[in-house]
Amino acid sequence: MRAVVQRVSRARVSANGRVVGEIGQGLVALVGVRVGDTEEDADYLAEKLLHLRIFEDPQGKMNLSALEVGAEVLVVSQFTVYADARRGRRPSFSLAAPPEVSRPLFERFVQRLRESPLRVEEGVFGAVMEVEIHNQGPVTIILDSPEH
Repeated sequence: MRAVVQRVSRARVSANGRVVGEIGQGLVALVGVRVGDTEEDADYLAEKLLHLRIFEDPQGKMNLSALEVGAEVLVVSQFTVYADARRGRRPSFSLAAPPEVSRPLFERFVQRLRESPLRVEEGVFGAVMEVEIHNQGPVTIILDSPEH
């Protein structure tokens, strides 16, 4: 699994013209599932996200996790994080798992986050969405689950 994580001052996601998820200060995670990913990958990635130290401490160093600062989290499914554009001009998405495989793993990832004390919002799986991200820093980190 892969998550493109951005530290934000605020963010929201809309589907079909209505806001379905909105957060204040926290993290946005654009999450894709790869062919061959397992429940262990979802658990690993959720744990990594919760403990990733990308919030500033009083000295201005990125030394605090989402859990330590009480951040909010917005999770959006996005198979395009597995785009391979090394050949040709149209990206290949052959590494991305099909919806019948990716949906349960995405849902497990979200559930693991919801088991934390943090407020977790999400987009609509498989929908065309509009995501508004106010990246703070800017800070953008790519998290991958361990290789298979």
